[in-house]
Amino acid sequence: MKKFGLYKKEKLCSSRAVEILFSPGGAEFSRLCYPLRAVARRNALRKSDAPVAFLITVPKKRLRHAVDRVQMRRRIRESYRLNHHDYPVADSERIDLGLVYVADKLMPYSAVEKAMKKILSELSAHFSGKQ
Repeated sequence: MKKFGLYKKEKLCSSRAVEILFSPGGAEFSRLCYPLRAVARRNALRKSDAPVAFLITVPKKRLRHAVDRVQMRRRIRESYRLNHHDYPVADSERIDLGLVYVADKLMPYSAVEKAMKKILSELSAHFSGKQ
């Protein structure tokens, strides 16, 4: 596989898994690194061989225009794509990760990338038992 690719198996598509992730008490990891909020949990039932399955959400309440929501979603996805290999999670782990955009205006890519690196480093430390 390509080092910097994103694949279908890395996307969190199960509506049931998303529902459990965002339900009260469903996440075992939650961090706010402005402009992103991350929630994550272990999911041993997921069949995919990717260690982390993620989803990105940019609420309409925060960014009213669809063009702005799509642009922020692309920035977040690109930041994840370029940085998720630097913070490995154990291959035996299956983690569901939700990334929520919390700012109410467009943020530059540099701010998104900085927040993403911090979230991924804390996620890696939390689920590999180094914390």
